[in-house]
Amino acid sequence: MTSDLIQKALETATDTKAIVAGDGVVAETGAVFAAQFPGKKAVLVADENTWAAAGEAVEQSLEGAGVAVEGRYVFPGTPTLYAGYENVTKLREYLETVDAVACSVASGTLNDLTKLASGELGRPYMNVCTAASMDGYAAFGASITRDGFKITRNCPAPTALVADLRVMAAAPPRLTATGYGDLIEKIPGGADWLVADELGIEAVDQYVWGLVQDTLRGALADPKGCAAGDPAAISGLAEGLLMSGLAMQAHQSSRPASGAGHNFSHQWEMEGHGLDWEPPLSHGNKVGVGTVAACALYEKVLALDIDSVDVDAAVAAWPDPAANDARVEALQSIDAIREAALAQSRAKYVQPENIRGRVELIKEHWPRIIERITPQLVTASEAAQMLKDAGGPYHPSMLDIDQEKLKLTYFQAQTIRSRYTMFDTLQELGVFADVVESLFAPGGYWHDHPTAD
Repeated sequence: MTSDLIQKALETATDTKAIVAGDGVVAETGAVFAAQFPGKKAVLVADENTWAAAGEAVEQSLEGAGVAVEGRYVFPGTPTLYAGYENVTKLREYLETVDAVACSVASGTLNDLTKLASGELGRPYMNVCTAASMDGYAAFGASITRDGFKITRNCPAPTALVADLRVMAAAPPRLTATGYGDLIEKIPGGADWLVADELGIEAVDQYVWGLVQDTLRGALADPKGCAAGDPAAISGLAEGLLMSGLAMQAHQSSRPASGAGHNFSHQWEMEGHGLDWEPPLSHGNKVGVGTVAACALYEKVLALDIDSVDVDAAVAAWPDPAANDARVEALQSIDAIREAALAQSRAKYVQPENIRGRVELIKEHWPRIIERITPQLVTASEAAQMLKDAGGPYHPSMLDIDQEKLKLTYFQAQTIRSRYTMFDTLQELGVFADVVESLFAPGGYWHDHPTAD
């Protein structure tokens, strides 16, 4: 892990002041805590699994540094914890009873619960990472489900992180695979940002772009090593995930780390898909499959004959606001998702008087769009192989998602976030439905790959 990169990224982090990463650094937890929270007591937060992985070592380090440990809150390890707001409430109510800073010994879900519970109390916290399982360690905000709808809720990032590579490499392989799935979506997600930049909708911040993209290919370079728990491969993956979180802090947005591929996961999560599995279907596993879906669509984009797009026809077919609302409502059968999707879709909707200008702009900039996104992308088959080598799901059938549901999710994914992606570009051109249908027709990726290998 290149600590110099992380230390440089910390210079623009809004919340995180210290990250210690390396082999055996769990022993430095107490020194980090004492430096960041002088005179404060600690309260440990874990579940039975993460406590077994590093809890005692963390507690010993804190006590060795003279930090008083006020108590422990250990969630059950089975059933596996999930990011429901009721668990935030339980933890917050416990933390209210102690005058101490939370030190979570945690991977994704438990880190988010501690982050939000501490944030709601106006308190800082720190985390000891137990797996290379997601990019949210160093990110602000927590992805929590409440009233059936999962969104990222505002709260500060951790003040400090300790990432012990020995602990992370020993994590269950399924957790490493979910981190790999979370990270690989930055490939098509980066292409989405390039499209938005080229059209003048959301400019690329070159510094933030570099935090994610400059380390991305290296972090993803050894999926088989990640699956095997190879320390060097885990180190690269962990660095990529931490840099992604720091980029989100610097940008105060998840744009550097999340594109349309993530929306597949968000849709399925909001529907509760896989929530009752044991263990629950992870965010990163769903994101990985969403990445394959996005890359498959981008292959069609690269082959699109832009000259065949009729501006007059696109303008004539563009729905007015009421018709667009009806389109969104028809796609979302769950009340909570429908209302949120309506709000998100309205935020990026192009008014009828402006659609001609948008379509003409897209056509004018299309050659430059293709030039910019081509070196950014991988094919769907390449993404699927990388995920397979990492030991994660790489086909929707592995998530109990059939082709009918997958096709529907393409259209749903376009509605649930106001963030502009290639899905919106195709929708504005009037060809989104045709491109999606072509993926399931002879010669399309999903027609040719109806099941996992």
